[in-house]
Amino acid sequence: MEQQDKIILIGAGNVAHHLGGALLKAGENEIAVYAEDNTRDRLILDTARQLGMRTGISYTAELNEIYPDGDIYIFCVSDDVLPSIIKTIRMSNNALLLHTSGSQPMDVFKSYSQYYGVIYPIQTFSKKRELDFREIPLCVEGNTSSVKERIKKFAEKLSDKIYEIDSAQRKELHLAAVFACNFPNYLYQVAGKLLEDKGLSFAMLRPLIFETAHKVMLLNPEEAQTGPAKRGDESIMNMHKNMLKNDKDLLKIYTILSEGIKGTQDKEETGDQKISQDIIDMPTLW
Repeated sequence: MEQQDKIILIGAGNVAHHLGGALLKAGENEIAVYAEDNTRDRLILDTARQLGMRTGISYTAELNEIYPDGDIYIFCVSDDVLPSIIKTIRMSNNALLLHTSGSQPMDVFKSYSQYYGVIYPIQTFSKKRELDFREIPLCVEGNTSSVKERIKKFAEKLSDKIYEIDSAQRKELHLAAVFACNFPNYLYQVAGKLLEDKGLSFAMLRPLIFETAHKVMLLNPEEAQTGPAKRGDESIMNMHKNMLKNDKDLLKIYTILSEGIKGTQDKEETGDQKISQDIIDMPTLW
C-alpha cells in the first residue's frame, strides 16, 4: 500500500476552507491547519478551529507547533503575507512546498526547498457556499519536470480539470479573473446601491444576472453583449450620464465601460464591412 503524504495546510481562509475539505474527501492525510493568531485574523482563527473540529485534524495558531516533518506544505495565505511566513516555518528541505496564489512567483520557495511549485484554483471562494472541487480548474507548476508531474498527480486527486501553465501565463490568468469575477461583483454592489437609494430590491436584478452569466457559458462574450452602448443609443447613454452627474466616480466608470463596449462594436462592424466588401470584390466565376 502506497504511503500517504503528510500534508500541512498553512492558512484558514476561504481557499483553505474549501481545499481542506477537498483533501479530506480525496482521502489525503491532512494532519494540521495553521492560522495566524492576531486580532485581524480572529475570524480565520475560528474557522481553523471549526475545520479542525469538523474533520478531526489538528489545528494550531502557534508557529512552533507546526509539524517540521511534513511531506507537503500548502500555503493558502495572502500574497502580502506569503514571503514572510515562509521564513518563519520549520520545514524539511525535502518537503514539497506549494502555494495557491495567482500572482506570486513560484521561486518564492527557492531558498527553502528542492521541490516547490504552484496549485492555483481558478474559482471564487466563500465559506458559506459549498462547491464541487472536482469541477474547479487547477493550474499547476513545478520547479522541475518531475516535480510538476508529482504536483499534477496530486492535483488530479482533487479535480478533473488540470492545466499546466507557467508563471507568466498564471499572472495573465489572474488578471483576467479579476476582470471576469471581482469587477462584475463590485458592479453588482453599485447596482444594488442605486436600487436601494430608490427603495427597490436587488432581488429584481437576480434573474438578469443569472441569464447574463448563463449566456457566456454558451456564447462568446461579444455575442452575448446587449444594452445601449452595444446599440449605439446615445440618447439613453446621455440620460444615464445625467442621472450620475452628482457621482463623478460612477460617471467615469459608466463612460469608460460604455466606450469600451462601443469600441468592441465598432471593430465588429468594421470587420463585417470588410467581409461584405471582400464579397463584392470577389471575381465572378460564372
